[in-house]
Amino acid sequence: MFFGTINDWAPEGSVISWHPSEKAYEKVARAKLNPIRVSYQQSQHLRLFREKAAQGRDVPRLCIGAWDIVGSCDVPVMTDAINKHVQRQPTYHSWFAFDYADEIVRRTIDRPDTLEFLPIENGVMAPAEIRDHILSTPNPLEWDCFRFGIVQSEDHFTFYAAIDHLLTDGMSAGAVFMDIHSTYTSMLARTDVEFPDPASYVDYCAEQRNYTDGLTMDSAEVRSWHRFAEQNGGTLPSFPLPLGDQSVIDKGAITVFPLMDKQQTDRFESLCREVGARFSGGVFACVALAEHELTGSDTYFGLTPFDTRRAPAEYLTVGWYASFIPMVVPTAGRSFAEAARAAQHSFDGSRHLGGVPFYHILDMPAPEFGSIKLSERPVPMVSYIDIRRIPLSSHWDELNAGIYSDDRSTEGVCMWVNRFQNETSLAIQYPDNPIACDSITKYAENVQSIFSQVLDCNLSDGADIDELLTRAS
Repeated sequence: MFFGTINDWAPEGSVISWHPSEKAYEKVARAKLNPIRVSYQQSQHLRLFREKAAQGRDVPRLCIGAWDIVGSCDVPVMTDAINKHVQRQPTYHSWFAFDYADEIVRRTIDRPDTLEFLPIENGVMAPAEIRDHILSTPNPLEWDCFRFGIVQSEDHFTFYAAIDHLLTDGMSAGAVFMDIHSTYTSMLARTDVEFPDPASYVDYCAEQRNYTDGLTMDSAEVRSWHRFAEQNGGTLPSFPLPLGDQSVIDKGAITVFPLMDKQQTDRFESLCREVGARFSGGVFACVALAEHELTGSDTYFGLTPFDTRRAPAEYLTVGWYASFIPMVVPTAGRSFAEAARAAQHSFDGSRHLGGVPFYHILDMPAPEFGSIKLSERPVPMVSYIDIRRIPLSSHWDELNAGIYSDDRSTEGVCMWVNRFQNETSLAIQYPDNPIACDSITKYAENVQSIFSQVLDCNLSDGADIDELLTRAS
């Protein structure tokens, strides 16, 4: 499975894209006000988009999934599959706007089971034209900030879904794939397959807001977030290396760095278990130790995305569930074993904070700690994703599947350690300028080095892994 920006994707052929019908737009225009508030993730996205648009900037916002299907596309069947997907996923049934009080209001479409997308033939396009076509997907302040299409080649076609981050997250890729691909193939085979109903992302928004409304300054979750910031000097973490002039508008880039093949990945997992941690704890330990080598800092402070899905139906649901939890890992003078256990303890001990968006915490100054400040440098994100958990992901390689972001301007750094069926890699998104490129390369090489040193540990001679990979303070 490929991971990169849209510039790493080069399909070529005859393009058909699906767009809302005139009747669909009429239904959207008549959508009624819905008192359920937007999720914190969506609110931050909409406000950031509007802020940057006022500055003449754009933000990375499209999540693009693509995969190949053998043969020629049966357009009527694909039309049915896309419409079923749109109708059954509540994330597509709302749109948002700012009111006179600068609050975000939701409007929800009546009878979403009648929403209809229709195919439009665009003719043969070169790769650059296809990329421009996808990047023209409407912005998140428009209802239809999502598009579907196919690129027909001689012996196969490539299906793509381009969905604004407002409506989706990384784990939603499996739900999109399963909904559309499984529906299309089952309809082609004329098999009567009943798919379980997804949960409602709108319900998630309501539950999230009800939960945060009940938090006070004395809530344990709020105090935990403030303690995390206090330990880090009163601010959220920042990326440790220079990223160039942030006033300059740079396009975004993604570089993927290999970490481990399948055999090494399995060995790394065994080593993590040997020291009393899991794979996730080992990953965060390696990142923390790499930052210690770069900066000499005694403690690693980081933010990692956390998937708040819990009910089985939520794993079938398209929506932005991912939140953040804080990570604290002591690194000075620590072995990999000690760092891995500390990272695992921090990750497991912070899981309950995933339901508390730090955007909410920023608006809650606690008297004991004061307000949390945003650092002047970009707040980095380090994510570990076991791609194998995504439904039907074991089929992605044979379908030439890929997940791509757009290349719009980015000021920060996002990092994903992705565990696939046959390898583990580190993908980093960053501003595409020479200074940031050098910093990202240096950062990734340090992470690769730590992973290599861990894999080189030889426990067969009875050595205590606690004595291995000890980092000097």
